[in-house]
Amino acid sequence: MKSYVVGVGMTRFEKPESRDRQYWDMVKEAGTAALADAGIGYEQVQQVPVGYCFQASTAGQRAAYELGLTGVPVYNVNNNCATGSTALMMARQFVAGGISDCVLALGFEKMKKGALGGGADGGDFATSPVARHYGIMAAGHGFAMSPPTAQIFGDAAREHMDRYGTTAAQLAAVGEKNHRHSADNPYAQFRDVYTVEEILAAKEIHRPLTKLQCSPTSDGAAAALVVSERFVVQHGLHDRAVEIVAQAMTTDTEASFASGTCIDVVGRPMTQAAARQVYEASGLGIEDVDVVELHDCFSINELLTYEALGMCAEGASGKLVESGATTYGGRWVVNPSGGLISKGHPLGATGLAQTAELVWQLRGEAGPRQVPGARVGLAHNIGLGGAAVVTLLRRD
Repeated sequence: MKSYVVGVGMTRFEKPESRDRQYWDMVKEAGTAALADAGIGYEQVQQVPVGYCFQASTAGQRAAYELGLTGVPVYNVNNNCATGSTALMMARQFVAGGISDCVLALGFEKMKKGALGGGADGGDFATSPVARHYGIMAAGHGFAMSPPTAQIFGDAAREHMDRYGTTAAQLAAVGEKNHRHSADNPYAQFRDVYTVEEILAAKEIHRPLTKLQCSPTSDGAAAALVVSERFVVQHGLHDRAVEIVAQAMTTDTEASFASGTCIDVVGRPMTQAAARQVYEASGLGIEDVDVVELHDCFSINELLTYEALGMCAEGASGKLVESGATTYGGRWVVNPSGGLISKGHPLGATGLAQTAELVWQLRGEAGPRQVPGARVGLAHNIGLGGAAVVTLLRRD
């Protein structure tokens, strides 16, 4: 059965502890906005998957109860940085499987200042769910004093530079583009614009990545209302509906670890597999896509994702971003929201915020950051440990 997103909402993403605001208040704002966007009352919602990483069990209920006490099932979802898109996938599966006609996917995070630790819970490496991933990093590059997530992606960047000749300026071009895009996004945590030279001169987090190429910790929430075709017809929602044409989640396979490279262990094989499934299921390819929201937790991951999605040949992603092909006036517009680097990265909300941006783009409602004529959008959300979710959306 077909499934559609008919309502989206999100809070502005903000620096942790910048406001005395509880996570349930953020969820109420985002969820209320999504319901209002569709013109649907919470009493019509039949299931509620809620994504988050840093709160206690049943925090999803605590958050959803602010929207209504209707007794519907609430599911608590945690899939590291891919949590938000995992909640969306659950919502789509309920609808596509004919179980429910109206499902509200919610995602939020209230984080602490400073970099993440070895996993979403900040635990030690010995017990971390991503210990195997960091073991690959340590075997090839050792450990440093910098934050572990910056290390593993920074080491992937150096591998890419050594193997393909990618330059530091090309990596910085990702940050330049995404910071420039965020200037037009009122929901973005940061809206400052920087030159490539300023990004290269910023504080180094782990060579070659500087601060302005790394996603910040953030507070925020996002929501998407997913419904069946029958629900769209019954409620006259054709003008709001954006179809989820295809969606796939993959987890690590032997390909993630066999090469012993950080390039593979941070998720390029997972993304390749998820993209392939989505293209085969939809009959569409990357050449049909107009706008992309992808998981640029670090600038190198945007480059790796270009390659995994088939936007360029392996190793050619540095030249692709440098050419202007992934910004306004180019072949695709990638991360018009500003991406994780500039919009922010509250883990549980990120995948749903990507969905909100694409829905606005495909409806023609993105204001000054609108991608002209956008009809097909692709979202990519990835979490170490691992999960990669690719979602293809279309507006007829």
